Amino acid sequence: MHANGSRHVARKRFGQNFLVDRNYIDRIVAAIDPKPGDNLVEIGPGLGALTRPLLERAGRLTVIEIDRDLASRLTAEFDAQRFVLHNVDALDFDFSTLGRDLRVIGNLPYNISTPLLFHLAQYESILRDLTVMLQKEVVQRMVAAPSTPEYGRLSVMLQARFSIERLFVLPPGAFRPAPKVESAVARLIPLREKRPPIADEALFARVVAAAFGQRRKTLRNALKTLASEDQLDTAGIAAGARGETLSVSEFARLANSLACRVTQQDNS
Repeated sequence: MHANGSRHVARKRFGQNFLVDRNYIDRIVAAIDPKPGDNLVEIGPGLGALTRPLLERAGRLTVIEIDRDLASRLTAEFDAQRFVLHNVDALDFDFSTLGRDLRVIGNLPYNISTPLLFHLAQYESILRDLTVMLQKEVVQRMVAAPSTPEYGRLSVMLQARFSIERLFVLPPGAFRPAPKVESAVARLIPLREKRPPIADEALFARVVAAAFGQRRKTLRNALKTLASEDQLDTAGIAAGARGETLSVSEFARLANSLACRVTQQDNS
């Protein structure tokens, strides 16, 4: 552990669990494989376990750290020419200010991991990849296939934009303080031209949220404020099906069909 680590008390409100296991630090850095000149951004550097090897390999690093004590400690340790620190909440940060081809890395606090993933997803056009450490259950939801218990809103919203791979699992003992759950590292790569075309992003998000709002409901009932049975039929979606049986491309097809209806009504 970093020599100063013993003096920093992990703050519960920031969901702090610091990665301290050398083996897993090396595995994560090897998975990222940073190269000189990479536009690397680390969210929640904490005590700098990943920060040091990333900076060594890439030569430059931007970090986002909400904790003022940690921010001042990191700023004191690293050369300002190569290390830029933003002492802000990553949920409020505008990642487009950091240029293009971003490689984002983060040990994401469990308490904000889902909203933070949705926030980062908005910047897919400027991202090269995301390598994130999360609660294992969250990663299982991210990579889940239709008709499995883990498949839900998070699965669909992220898989509509990224190809997602679970790299490996980390035991609680790799962190201080040890969390009560296992963690996993996931890599997300923007789909770019392979992305399912979505006519109206906001409508797509509403359809997905409604479909999973009450999992036991059929789409006929779950989507009744958004789509009639005829509209489901037109999109080739069975009204008696449940949301968790639809693939990402079927959700896109349904939302596009509804968006098309709205446009026709507006033009008539």
